[in-house]
Amino acid sequence: MTYTPTPQEPIGSGFDRHTTADEVLAGIDLTGRTALVTGGYSGIGLETTRALAKAGAAVIVPARRPETAAEALAGIDGVTVETLDLGDLTSVEAFADRILASGVVLDMVIDSAGIMACPETRVGPGWEAQLATNHLGHFAMVNRLWPALAPGARVVSVSSMGHLSSPIRWDDLMFESGYEKWTAYGQAKTANVLFAVHLDRLGQTHERGKGVRAFALHPGGILTPLQRHLPREEQVAMGWFDEDGTPRAEFKTPEQGAATQVWAATSPQLEGKGGVYCEDVDVAVSYVEDGARRGVRDWATDPEQAARLWQVSAELTGVDAFA
Repeated sequence: MTYTPTPQEPIGSGFDRHTTADEVLAGIDLTGRTALVTGGYSGIGLETTRALAKAGAAVIVPARRPETAAEALAGIDGVTVETLDLGDLTSVEAFADRILASGVVLDMVIDSAGIMACPETRVGPGWEAQLATNHLGHFAMVNRLWPALAPGARVVSVSSMGHLSSPIRWDDLMFESGYEKWTAYGQAKTANVLFAVHLDRLGQTHERGKGVRAFALHPGGILTPLQRHLPREEQVAMGWFDEDGTPRAEFKTPEQGAATQVWAATSPQLEGKGGVYCEDVDVAVSYVEDGARRGVRDWATDPEQAARLWQVSAELTGVDAFA
């Protein structure tokens, strides 16, 4: 089957950086549909869960700390908490097996969980933790859950403008020759975009693709527990706070930060589209060196890089729904 890439250019959604997840879902009824939201109990993930459930969806929230998740989600109807540690492939397999055994059909999968700029940490077989958790864990989870995805389902990979800082480091994926936390984060966020690029192609062209569409996105700058590894003085030095502790005006609220991923997962405006990187509730522009730090780098949307990363990820995790 021939694949026609969706142009990486805004579609004029009518929304903007101030739009909230509830505003995206105005007039959309998700009754009878099921979403899976990793990280769906904290930060923008929690707002994503709340908005989807409010619109009528049943939401599955996998969590490394299920008790904490259940407490955060108390009072939101239609939410089920499951146990999952994305940094542990055994946990990923066990989680997927439980979901498949339940017979649930997934209409949306939003890969919202992640870690950022952590101290050097090794998980599993010695993998660098940011690539392992942000990309490889989600890669393995989506591939194992593939039989549960509905025809035409959407998979949403939450990236970041952090991807601007690093392409895939093919010569040293796991930072064995020296670790730098922001470069590692950038590589992991580039991987999130490349995952969506190739998954969308497979979803449209492979005999097992089921018409699934995939999207990646930058949610915007939001103050959430994602910053847990950053000392306050570092955040001040980066201009996120002033000396008095006041956050900069450009930060979004969590409700605004959740909007782009909710839009990518549900909007009829994206019917027939996929494989693109979004921001501020629209398809993003390609990156231009104008100092604005917006748009998507070519290294994150290159189909050859995406196919190569898919193959490497399948070899590392031992999972490929399309093999």
